[in-house]
Amino acid sequence: MEIIHLILGKANPQRMNGVNKVVHQLATKQHLYGEKVAVWGITDNLEINFDERSFETRLFKKMDFPFSFSKELKRAIIDKKDNAIFHLHGGWIPVYYSLTKLFFRYNIKFVLTPHGAYNVIAMKKNTILKKVYFYFFEKRVLHIAQKIHCIGKSEVHGLKRIFNTNKFILLPYGFENNLPIALKTITDENIIFGFIGRLDIYTKGLDTLVKAFKKFHAKEPSSMLWIIGDSKERNTLQRLISRYLLDSSVILYGSKFGMEKDALLQKMDVFVHPSRNEGLPLSVIEAASYGKPCIVTDATNIGYEVVKYNSGKTIYSQSSKKLEGAMSEIFADYINHDKFIVMQRNAIKMVKENYNWDVLLLQFNTDLYQI
Repeated sequence: MEIIHLILGKANPQRMNGVNKVVHQLATKQHLYGEKVAVWGITDNLEINFDERSFETRLFKKMDFPFSFSKELKRAIIDKKDNAIFHLHGGWIPVYYSLTKLFFRYNIKFVLTPHGAYNVIAMKKNTILKKVYFYFFEKRVLHIAQKIHCIGKSEVHGLKRIFNTNKFILLPYGFENNLPIALKTITDENIIFGFIGRLDIYTKGLDTLVKAFKKFHAKEPSSMLWIIGDSKERNTLQRLISRYLLDSSVILYGSKFGMEKDALLQKMDVFVHPSRNEGLPLSVIEAASYGKPCIVTDATNIGYEVVKYNSGKTIYSQSSKKLEGAMSEIFADYINHDKFIVMQRNAIKMVKENYNWDVLLLQFNTDLYQI
């Protein structure tokens, strides 16, 4: 049985879109392990502007009306009846409602990975609109899906609050870093904190991060904060940085990809991700795979593992005071070189043991796709 991942986008890992990165690596690993797998993307344009990949990719034109899909996509789906399982990625996507009706009409099986869309915090955004949309549209998608794949405990809690079901599967996705990893040798006390991701100030807790760093920087003036990513909120974030007189200590690099991004990541000392809402942040897992101790909020759904493996610090509320405290604690470990090296090794171990594709792909096949 073929697995077809259906997404908005092209599964291009060289974009600041976590869903596309995850789907690319998932499809790549599934193909490597002998699965028949493809990615179908609904996109604004049909340009092949991504690197060669091992799995088939088909692109379908996105329609102007958000609930509509092309005739080409309809024919392609019907042609796969009885021969494929569709795996939809994302939540609150109008075209998925229309596709769900098509799946139901032709008795085509599909599973859904919302990627954090149903977290409690996510549900609070545009609450009234989401309640109306859920009642008329999203509820049907959840009702018809054979399985709902949650990637973090917070999403399970959020899902249970809006939809009474026992067909959810709690399962993280994997991550594999095949690049050479050299643990950083501490040569001075000029620590560099880093963040990589979409510049969504509220959701990613970047307001908390800048405020916490201001407090830390007052004690350690040689410290730096590097922020990699972009969005329409970049100017707002820059104004916040300037207001705190941190222009020379906080660098906004914009979007970086490939070797350029990897080079910056490897120069960071500690990765910080104080998000208010996540599914499972790939950027944290990637940073840890490079041996970067991580400071995270519990909302990232990776905080338990960070504590368990002593691979960083976890804070349990959105607080600049607590975040600055965690930064200070990890700095104390940083200047104690031996402790920090242990933490670096623990970060790598955490990724290898919890996000191992060899283990997880078997669970995908037995728990998610056996429908």
